[in-house]
Amino acid sequence: MNTKSMSFNQLDERFSRVQYLTVDSDQAGQRVDNYLVARLKGVPRTHIYKLLRKGEVRVNKGRVKADSRLADGDVVRLPPLKVAKREPPKKLSQGLGRLLEGSVLFENEGLLVVNKPPGLAVHGGSGVSLGLIEALRQLHPEARYLELVHRLDRDTSGCIMVAKKRSYLRFLQQSLREKTLGAGGITKVYQALVLGCWPARATRVSAPLLKLEASGGRERIVKIHPEGKSSLTQFKVLQRYVGFTLVEARPITGRTHQIRVHAQSKGCPLLGDEKYGRDEINEKMRANGSKRLFLHASALRLNLPDGQAVEVSAPLPDDLLSVLNNLSLEV
Repeated sequence: MNTKSMSFNQLDERFSRVQYLTVDSDQAGQRVDNYLVARLKGVPRTHIYKLLRKGEVRVNKGRVKADSRLADGDVVRLPPLKVAKREPPKKLSQGLGRLLEGSVLFENEGLLVVNKPPGLAVHGGSGVSLGLIEALRQLHPEARYLELVHRLDRDTSGCIMVAKKRSYLRFLQQSLREKTLGAGGITKVYQALVLGCWPARATRVSAPLLKLEASGGRERIVKIHPEGKSSLTQFKVLQRYVGFTLVEARPITGRTHQIRVHAQSKGCPLLGDEKYGRDEINEKMRANGSKRLFLHASALRLNLPDGQAVEVSAPLPDDLLSVLNNLSLEV
């Protein structure tokens, strides 16, 4: 790993010697690669996978594959590493703290559901010093465990789940992998404003999505491609406007940029989408108050580990409502 390319001048001395980590019951069942990523902040994933391939990471003194599952009591050996010392996250402002405290949609002993404000990344990194998860950890310093269950793009607002227990994280991420609604899976509901007239018959978009790298590997681009992963989104028209359509989107699978690319494939990209949308319309609509991607995670439906059914919803925020109020209804 080339430490000269890092933005930090000091190395984290904690990783300069061999470490032996014991897996506890909360960490049991986790993949080895995910376990390492969570503990080796600042180490690129490519380097972690190289360590695994070379056998430098051992579990119970044996070589292990990236997708191997850890068990309670396993001992993980980490070799000496040159890891950049991470700068502490930016201090949480009182304003953001109050906003997040008032944005809690559901909470119990193992789960926190927050109505994420737009413009806030879900985690720090890549030039972002303070993300949602870092802010929540500062807001709740007594919490022993807080981890994102899933992600939302920075510009996307709405419902996001944060696990307060490792057992909840495992259960909910398994539920997210369920592909069939009503079979224990989690239902995620979004509202999006798309350009043009959404085809009335396009209630299901099933198209494989392939994630590519662009701009020197710094930017993710997703395209419909036969070699991509199978992907399915359900769409429903909520309201038609002159030149636009407000739709409800339910991603059955959870691919990167799935709703955005599936909408684009129907000739109706999302308003404000700088990657898959239409620049000339986005620019024109900025004068009408459209400042970001019009995509909002409006509802979540899930079952908790004890079988309790939970449904939460988040209304459209004021900035998106303002955009709709400046449009004319289609007659």
